[in-house]
Amino acid sequence: MENKTITGKTLIDLGFKSGKWFPEALEHINTNQLAGDAMLNYLEQFKPGPIQKLRSQAVAFSINIKAENELEEGNVNSVLESMDILMRTPTVVNGAVMPDACPAGPKGTIPVGGVVAAKNAIHPGMHSADICCSVMLTDFGSTDPRDILDAAHASTHFGPGGRDRNTQYRFPTELLEAFEGNVLLNDGQMVQIARSHLGTQGDGNHFLFVGTSKKTGNTMLITHHGSRGPGARLYTKGMKIAERFRQEISPETLKQNAWIPFDTEEGQNYWKALQIIRAWTKKNHEVIHDATLNTLGVKTEDRYWNEHNFVFQDNDIFYHAKGATPLDAKFMPDITGPRLIPLNMAEPVLVVDGKTTASNLGFAPHGAGRNMSRTQHKRNKAEFTNEEVFHEETKGLDVRFFSNEIDVSELPSAYKNATTVRNQMNDFGLGEVQDEVMPYGCIMAGDWLKNAPWKKRRK
Repeated sequence: MENKTITGKTLIDLGFKSGKWFPEALEHINTNQLAGDAMLNYLEQFKPGPIQKLRSQAVAFSINIKAENELEEGNVNSVLESMDILMRTPTVVNGAVMPDACPAGPKGTIPVGGVVAAKNAIHPGMHSADICCSVMLTDFGSTDPRDILDAAHASTHFGPGGRDRNTQYRFPTELLEAFEGNVLLNDGQMVQIARSHLGTQGDGNHFLFVGTSKKTGNTMLITHHGSRGPGARLYTKGMKIAERFRQEISPETLKQNAWIPFDTEEGQNYWKALQIIRAWTKKNHEVIHDATLNTLGVKTEDRYWNEHNFVFQDNDIFYHAKGATPLDAKFMPDITGPRLIPLNMAEPVLVVDGKTTASNLGFAPHGAGRNMSRTQHKRNKAEFTNEEVFHEETKGLDVRFFSNEIDVSELPSAYKNATTVRNQMNDFGLGEVQDEVMPYGCIMAGDWLKNAPWKKRRK
């Protein structure tokens, strides 16, 4: 008697959920004419693991922040409440909060300035859309800072979108091959965006900073930005994959804390995609720095960089740093120097080294952070014109906005007190300052929305 053909409906009737493994499994079953116990034994490998429930109590985490006034108290309480909810996620094994911490979404969302360690799991929502947001420093020796700022202004690009074909930087062959070789990065639109966004910095708190080393007097160029469109697209794909796993293995987990198990095909592909996006982001910094060097005919005396918004692996533990600077060399395979912690445009960029402790988990702050939203800060300054606030807070500095529109929410008063952050770095053992890059000037996107093309058309 001929065996009955097994179909997807048969598997669903047996209690399995439709998945990518269905076609291969059905082909194997029907080719080998498996039936009865033989078929069930084969299908055992595809059974989902037990449902993972939220913990009844939060995993303990280190608090490297303290409130010094009423405004900070509200901010710290919000951060700790959010972390307490997040730390009930089944995969989480450790965590820490840095002095620059501030809320970054609904309760239970990892805050900016948060570090969360998870076992065998990558949480896309914990590195967020700005994958590999990072900083790079190039030492220009004795070059005049104004010359550097002028040359950099002509080399970089801020605001939405990418570069047109006439102004694009060359897309390296090895990067193109890496994108094409990864299932999550090899769609045509992803590659097109990766080409056009190379050499762009976006908006918000991303900047190009020029200053002088307190230790050597040399002039330094520092850029701050992430992975732009390619990173945002990978994040969207990662969140969709994580959501599928969440529904199957931990429906109680908050959507923003969904994870991709590392030991799955999806986990391996996503981890490899993250490393490619990291390489693209590093190159994104380099093309801006190199173009500035070439314009001036100068050779670099030193260069180093670090990300502060990424996922770092240590055996089967994945450290998710949402705005936290890695101190431990094990987190950075290409480390070439100390780490960089910018504060605000009127303060020095700190050059730091440090050691891993039980409370810092191998990380330091990534900047000064905020005590209030951009909107609230603008409300607080409403009695003054943008120009008045700008001139008051940037005296003696060459501060430029690429859109030619002042963004008050990026001026120094929008951020936490820099001295407070530095003091708490000392108090909690979060890195030792080796040098300071004293500010000369900077370029930021500015309020590009004020004169956005669609607003002009509407007028």
